[in-house]
Amino acid sequence: MPTVVISPFNVVNFAEGGGHFWAYMQYVEGLRQAGCDVYWLEHFRGIGDPEGDAVSLSSFLARMERFGLGGKTILYSSKAQECEAGLPREIVGMSAADANAILESADLLLNFHYAIAPGLLARFRCTALVDIDPGLLQFWISRGQLSVPRHDFYFTTGETVGTATALFPDCGLNWIGIRPPVCLERWPYTFDPRAEAFTTVSCWDGDDWVVDDKEIYENTKRVAFLEFAELARLTSQPLEVALFLRTERDASERRDLEKRDWRIRLSREVAGTPEAYQSYIQQSRGEFSCAKRSCIRFQNAWIGDRTLCYLASGKPAVVQNTGPSSFLPNGEGLFRFSTLKEAVEAFELINHDYENHCRAAREIAETFFDAKRVLEKVLNDALTMSPMRLRQVDR
Repeated sequence: MPTVVISPFNVVNFAEGGGHFWAYMQYVEGLRQAGCDVYWLEHFRGIGDPEGDAVSLSSFLARMERFGLGGKTILYSSKAQECEAGLPREIVGMSAADANAILESADLLLNFHYAIAPGLLARFRCTALVDIDPGLLQFWISRGQLSVPRHDFYFTTGETVGTATALFPDCGLNWIGIRPPVCLERWPYTFDPRAEAFTTVSCWDGDDWVVDDKEIYENTKRVAFLEFAELARLTSQPLEVALFLRTERDASERRDLEKRDWRIRLSREVAGTPEAYQSYIQQSRGEFSCAKRSCIRFQNAWIGDRTLCYLASGKPAVVQNTGPSSFLPNGEGLFRFSTLKEAVEAFELINHDYENHCRAAREIAETFFDAKRVLEKVLNDALTMSPMRLRQVDR
């Protein structure tokens, strides 16, 4: 049984992000189904309040227990420079000795933390980076805006990354394409013809900008949705967005959207835990969502992990077109729109034959995004060609 450590980013620090947790849990589930012993390694920043930090850590560890990662979670609070010698000094979740033994014996680190400390990375016999920001990650690296330590393998969920059709550089790295996973067993088909609203869950604002020599643009779901703000008035299909709101401007724009016939919920209330997030999706009629501007500019053929949860649940998805795809279907279960008119027509087609589109949505998830198959490919590519295995073959 291979031992795999995954290193997510900003999950323990974003307790209200039920969907953010699921984005990484899909990989854990796929690895388990592929026969791996899985551990979770993550940096905990804390808020500087020992009592508040203790409550946050206790809550997170209880969540990990519910998802079968009790005793398999390694949280470290040391800063990056304190990790240069290897294992961080401050460990939560298990003893330093046990954590050290796991790092040294693990067959693979599956890393999502792009700026992981090189010293910590060096503790593993085989390392693989997983790119879940296709196009944007390569842009950051090529512009010197992000320094990514060397890994043994580089996987990407972007269909065009490293290909001749990419509108961005490959940074001299050998990118191995994979599809984003969804655990079909954890996300069962849940048909309900009475479900009313097409929904999605999103952070509304944030410090997310693309900065280049020639232009600077806001790269948030906020600006993406505002471009389609009139949609709710153009269709009889109820549209609802569960938003993570932070500022007074967020609240003002919420009121403006509601005046334009959008239903707005607070994501903290309806999707603030993994369980609530799943329930919210499975009670929806389908998903409507826009893509960040970088996905449109880079034409990366991206599809989000949240959309996969809708599809697996048998919920048709109407999502913004992020570029030509060699495999993504369009027009049955999944609709990729570019204009207001295309989105309106998609709702009409889905509601005209709703059950058929629900079945087609599930079939898309089963055919293309089964977590077990996705992670079996990762393991096959990484472990059969790992530096340790190659050294053994050479001998």
